[in-house]
Amino acid sequence: MMLIEKNISFKNKLEGKVILLTGAGGGIGFETAKALVYMGAKVIVAEIDKRKILCVQSTLDSIFGKNSVEFYEIDLSDENQIYALVSHVKDKYGRIDVLFNNATIATIGTVEEVSIDVWDKSYAVNFKAPLLLTQLVLPLMKQKSSGTIVFVSSSGAAPFMGAYEVFKTAQVELSNTLYGELESTNIKVYTIGPGLVKTETAMKGIELVSSHMGITTEEFYEMNEDHILGVEEAGTGFAISILMADRYNGQEIGAIQVLSDSGLLQKLDSSENNKSNDYQNIIPTVLNVVKVYKEQYYGWMKRNVFERQWVLRDFKKTVGYSADQFLEIMQHIQYVVNNEKIQEISTYSSNFKKLMEYYKRQYTLLQGYEKNPEKLKEYSITLLHYIEDLKTICDILLNNER
Repeated sequence: MMLIEKNISFKNKLEGKVILLTGAGGGIGFETAKALVYMGAKVIVAEIDKRKILCVQSTLDSIFGKNSVEFYEIDLSDENQIYALVSHVKDKYGRIDVLFNNATIATIGTVEEVSIDVWDKSYAVNFKAPLLLTQLVLPLMKQKSSGTIVFVSSSGAAPFMGAYEVFKTAQVELSNTLYGELESTNIKVYTIGPGLVKTETAMKGIELVSSHMGITTEEFYEMNEDHILGVEEAGTGFAISILMADRYNGQEIGAIQVLSDSGLLQKLDSSENNKSNDYQNIIPTVLNVVKVYKEQYYGWMKRNVFERQWVLRDFKKTVGYSADQFLEIMQHIQYVVNNEKIQEISTYSSNFKKLMEYYKRQYTLLQGYEKNPEKLKEYSITLLHYIEDLKTICDILLNNER
């Protein structure tokens, strides 16, 4: 039984939608394609490896019937092949409802040792291809006044993975830019990260990264065991995110967040009573965090236009949500607490963590620009209290996830 089948309401939810998915010869991409087909979409998979294409096609056809997915062999580092791909899909289907930029090459090594040719190849696949595909599908989406564009991010500036992470981070910034440019349209754009997943590609990369770090692969996974997601879970999260594109528009999210939002995230029930007690203990702290954020939000709205724009851009860049979107999250958290649905608070763990990171950043910035010693002390103490409250919440939520 597929994970997505645990909620039968997902069946055929994307019926009639044309989805162009790059990179689905295995791992997360394959699981994404499988879930999309289950939801009734017409999926065109753009993949470079012919052997993988035949293997995946055979597997999907055995599950869903012959020709369940169309495969298109392509080298995404070749600009001309990208033009041909989009032209083919346009001529055959007349539209592209969703562009899902999943294809990647994971380049491992220090900034110094990775050759410039490899940097160029990584740029071509990990950034230029998603950019060009976006440029080519946007006119089609604008004609239909609808569409969804999805980028796939990674963990950030990880050592020994610069030639990969730099361009993945650039996809996040591209998504943020598009969100601002497409606000007046019905085209949604967001970025999703898989988290730490044991795919074949990831395991090869982690083996090399571990050696650079001076630890074994097993030690690396032990260090991160609380954050590992299964391949099917990640791919299912990728696919289901399309159903919630309105909700995620303009955001950087993770597959685990989607699974949680959709109700598919599996939780252990053995310690529910302990969890409930822990959650009850942090209710006052949670409500105070909500209160503080609301006060700050309405304070931001009263600033002059230039100050306000800077603050809001910085908030979104750090937290991954616009201030308006985060206000809605805070309001929903308050609703959950006030209506005695405290167990649901765990689904907001990543939101509390992001807010804590934002306050930490504000504390660091404050030390550099506030010259009045008394104000510096006052503001610093206030921010440290915010950070401590959020750390308390995050620690309890993290402990109860284990």
